[in-house]
Amino acid sequence: MYVCSCFGITEQQVREHAGTGACTPRQIASACKAGTDCGNCVRRIQQLLGRGACPRRELIDSGSPEALGATTAPAPPVAEVAAVVPVALQEAA
Repeated sequence: MYVCSCFGITEQQVREHAGTGACTPRQIASACKAGTDCGNCVRRIQQLLGRGACPRRELIDSGSPEALGATTAPAPPVAEVAAVVPVALQEAA
């Protein structure tokens, strides 16, 4: 069944894009343009994606640090970064 009649995108195509990692209507739109013209299909796309359609979404919903881009190494102190930046700018000049 067609979800987006503007671009001829079917439910199956939306599910395939979701299976490859498109977890939001915006990501579906980037993958196939569905939802970018008249917008009537956006709610149906949201329904098709639903909860649990994307493993990463489940991690975000649970508050997992990995999903939020956290790394195991702490960020360097600001003083260290500030000391490196002027040297790099001097070398570039």
